[in-house]
Parts: sequence; structure tokens; C-alpha cells
Amino acid sequence: MRSRQTAAAWILVLPFVILFLAFTAGPVLGSLGMSFTDIKQRDLRTPFAVEGVGFGNYLKALQDETFRKAAFNTAYFVVIGVPLTLVVALGAAVLLDRGVKRFQALFKVGYYLPVVTSIVAIAVIWRFVLAPDAGLLNTVLGWFGIDGPNWLASKTWAMPSLIAMAVWRNFGSAMIIFLAGLQGIPQSVEEAGQLDGAGSWQRFRYLIVPLLRPTILFTSVTTGIGYLQFFEEPFVMTQGGPLNSTVSVSMYTYQQFGFGNYGLATSMAYLLFVVIAVITFIQFRLLREK
Repeated sequence: MRSRQTAAAWILVLPFVILFLAFTAGPVLGSLGMSFTDIKQRDLRTPFAVEGVGFGNYLKALQDETFRKAAFNTAYFVVIGVPLTLVVALGAAVLLDRGVKRFQALFKVGYYLPVVTSIVAIAVIWRFVLAPDAGLLNTVLGWFGIDGPNWLASKTWAMPSLIAMAVWRNFGSAMIIFLAGLQGIPQSVEEAGQLDGAGSWQRFRYLIVPLLRPTILFTSVTTGIGYLQFFEEPFVMTQGGPLNSTVSVSMYTYQQFGFGNYGLATSMAYLLFVVIAVITFIQFRLLREK
């Protein structure tokens, strides 16, 4: 009976195993092997004629000035964007949970709508907002006598503009998770703090935030992974410019694939994977429940 059950179980999971090996494990292992070779686009017809280069592609990537610039841009985007997104999301969640009682569902939909909106539609909106001459933002600044810059063509303001767009687009997802976490905290916890004389900020800082630790961990990990791979924002809005000031690691890797430098591109992808794994591990160590 046990052997028949085992055989039946394997028959049931066999389609998944085949699809996983063919479309996930196989390509991952193949790309990992490619990162240690000099394979280029011209070698696709003779893939077994390529030569191994060891860690040469990884060293070449680390020595590439544009790749280092892309790594700096990505770090800038993550270090500023992730905390800002979480703070805005938590603030919106607290507002919906404690302050807004009427039309709460409408606000939830409104805040979450950018998450499911096409990046092309968002790009059109933000190009209008950030346009140098007749843009909405510069028009408003002009009312106060301020001459706004060309936001997306400025080395100083292009990345902050993309960060603002990313925060606006993505905070709704974290907000929904924070809102669920807040609504899962018993009301008696806050009432006990109030009876002990704790003010609103003290209750939030010393009672609510510690109880939200698992939620903060989840949102910080998922948001951080997404921002480390940010691609759509510079690809659609600035094409990596001006002067590579908004090019990201994912975008530069994509460009290398387009140039046919498959070995170099896969090595860049795996360097990004290692960074994501290390940062995620650090987040788990810092934000885990104590």
C-alpha cells in the first residue's frame, strides 16, 4: 500500500517536476554555467565551442566603470526608496486604521491603484508632472516664483524624481499589508498602554511598532528585493540618462544581453543575486522577532 501511494504521489507531481526542471532549474543552471564562459551572440550556433574564463566575467564586471556607476545608482535608489516607501505606507495605513472611517474602501482602492497600473500609463502621467516647461510641478513652483529644473534631464534631480515615482507607485502594496497588521493587534494592548499613562506617540513607538515587527520584516524584504531589481522606471522614463545617472544594475545587465555579451551579462545578474541574498539575510537578522 505504501509503495502504491508513493508511486501515485510521484505520478501526480511529475508534471510539476518536469516543468520545474525544464523552465526553472535548467535555465538557472545553464545561465550559471554561461557566466563562467566567453559565450556571445555569435556562439549560439556552436554553444559547446565556447571557452571557459573562470571568474573572468565577474572581475570584468567589477572593473567596468558603468557597472560600478549602476551599482551606486541602485544602492542610492534602495537606501532612499525603501525606507521612504515603508514610512509613507505605514503612515497611510495608520491614517486609514485610526483616522479615516468614512469611504475607507475608496481610499484603499485609490492608494493601491498605482500598484496595478501599467508602467506606460504611469510614465505618461509623470512625464506630464515633471515636464520642464508646462509640467504640473514646475507650474506650481512658478506660482511661488521658483524656476523648477528639467527634472528628468538633470543629473541632480533625475534619480530623486524616479524615487518619488517609485514610492508613489509601490507604497500601496505595503500599505495594505501594514493595515492588516494593525488590524490584527488587539485593542486591549493599546488600552493597557493608555491606562499606564502612555501618550499616542509612546503607544505607537513602544507597543504598536514592536508588534508590527513581522509585518515590517516582510514588507522591507519584498520592497528591498523589488527595488534592488529596479528596471522599469529608468528604462521607460530616462533610458538610464542623463550620463548614466539613472542606469541600474538590472538595466545595464539587460543592455549587455542586447549587445550579445551573454557571459558578462549573466555574471552581472549573479552578482546582483548575491547582493540580494546578503541584504535579505541582514534584514532577517535585524528585524527577526526577539
